[in-house]
Amino acid sequence: MNPQIRRLALDLGPLFLFFASFQFAGIFVATGIFMVAVLAALGLGWHLEKKLSPIPLITAILVMIFGGLTLYLHNDVFIKMKPTILYAIFGVTLLGGLLFNRLFIKYVFAEAFDLTETGWRGLTWRWGIFFLILAALNEAIWRSTSTATWVAFKVWGIMSLIFLFALAQTPFLFKHHIDPET
Repeated sequence: MNPQIRRLALDLGPLFLFFASFQFAGIFVATGIFMVAVLAALGLGWHLEKKLSPIPLITAILVMIFGGLTLYLHNDVFIKMKPTILYAIFGVTLLGGLLFNRLFIKYVFAEAFDLTETGWRGLTWRWGIFFLILAALNEAIWRSTSTATWVAFKVWGIMSLIFLFALAQTPFLFKHHIDPET
């Protein structure tokens, strides 16, 4: 299987299981299934790739903490807060890294893109701000809508926004791409 397709399946599989199980069994069963699926995806990723990528690892840690609190306290607020905290961590890490001249986004995308220093900085700014906007948007949605609406937004809305944002970066990537022949 293509490594990018495999990574996508490992990243999105638990999310789709969360959505499907929520439809049939509610938020608490869905949270438990999500926790197991995230750990299974992390373990399978380790088995197949012989490494743990930082983003799935951070996600799994937060899912275990906030999913565990959700189930233990029987309060769905915790699982709803998880995306806010995850996206805030990503945004602050990316933007904070710029203060110390660290381009953390390069660790994630270096295999896919070869960009100029200006390109990496610009991409870091863009993704950092985007993640902070996602954090604020998740907060607004879970606090003002039903759990069913939030679950649909978490799975379909956020995933669509990330895909569209990534696609919108294409002209920027082409502009700052380093041609290996030069």
